Amino acid sequence: MKKYLLGVLLPSFAFAEDALNSGDTAWMLVATAFVMLMTPAGLALFYGGLTRSKNVLNTMGMSLGAYAVGTLVWVVVGYSIAFGDGDIIGTGKVMLTNIASDTLKGSIPELLFVAFQGTFAAIAVAIASGSMIERVKFSTYIVFAALWVALVYAPVTHWAWGGGETLNFGEMDFAGGTVVHLNAGIAGFVVAMILGRRRDYGKVAIKPFSPVLVVLGASLLWFGWFGFNAGSQLASDGVAASAFLVTNVAASLGVIGWIIAEWFVYKKATLIGGASGAVAGLVAITPASGSAGVDGAIIIGLVGGAIGFWGVAKLKNMFKVDDALDAFWIHGLVGIWGSIATAIFIAPYAMSEGYNMASQLLSQAKAIGLTTIYSAVVTAVVYFIASALTGGGRVDDESESRGLDETVHGEKAINL
Repeated sequence: MKKYLLGVLLPSFAFAEDALNSGDTAWMLVATAFVMLMTPAGLALFYGGLTRSKNVLNTMGMSLGAYAVGTLVWVVVGYSIAFGDGDIIGTGKVMLTNIASDTLKGSIPELLFVAFQGTFAAIAVAIASGSMIERVKFSTYIVFAALWVALVYAPVTHWAWGGGETLNFGEMDFAGGTVVHLNAGIAGFVVAMILGRRRDYGKVAIKPFSPVLVVLGASLLWFGWFGFNAGSQLASDGVAASAFLVTNVAASLGVIGWIIAEWFVYKKATLIGGASGAVAGLVAITPASGSAGVDGAIIIGLVGGAIGFWGVAKLKNMFKVDDALDAFWIHGLVGIWGSIATAIFIAPYAMSEGYNMASQLLSQAKAIGLTTIYSAVVTAVVYFIASALTGGGRVDDESESRGLDETVHGEKAINL
């Protein structure tokens, strides 16, 4: 059954003909550019709009820095760990050894596959930054990002997609529900716990800098997500087209789900809520984007938006962890829902004759559990190392009070 599902969902990873396909290559060049846009533009604007005015540039700088550092680490060692030969950990492709311009990964150049997967690594660690903004040192975060991509993201990727069969469990994760979103959400939550709350958290009103930037950032993320999900097919074919469609549907229903939930609780339908709902819907459909039909996407997106709101509005207060921009609640919690929903809402074309939902749900649960435990433990270790290397991970009281834009970067988001 597993081999059949892999053949349906990831044909270009293992079953594509060993010949270059110009159509697939052209599509993947575009898809890679789409996903690149998500981090230094889409996520930077989304997070920058959500933070306070005195920390906008610092917050956006974390996304920019994550993309730059993540890319470097990925090509030096991350890709080797994730997609090199080996069961538990990949090896043999440090500095992209033995990968030439004519080396293929399915029907596309492997160098293009390297670039595409590198954009995933960069956005994963950038997502985690949303939990720790406004009090973590910029230098600490940059060191953390480099170590996290190599020691947390790359191994988890290897187990899910890179050939690590022992720890794969038969999970279905088409484009990164656990690999990217749960992994990043857990990482951000752990660092937020270690750092502690912002000093004025709960004492003063913490208002977003610009709902306009939030909506713009979410829209760019939505746009880039077409490359994120449809590109994960690594081919220009019907599965990619289906992934493209259900991604759009789920994002739309995420907006609706969040706004409906928000209306019932607050009698308001905010644009920040709608934009956050779009991201929640996108997160929810990510692992199922290669296997769910439109009917499944409607439910996955609608529930994903509602769960995201519930996490931010209710559960966050219960846990009392200062996850500043709700990275865990929108990416981690909704990522768990998306992974579970993948086993439930599988379209007939992606289902083997002997498909067993209960068995697949168990596989999804094992992957969720492994990712959660591994990410939490190793992220904590990585953070303490980064903190030690940079003389402590938290900014001083004065810098936190004045804002990191001025004290760290010597700039302001707006000069009036």
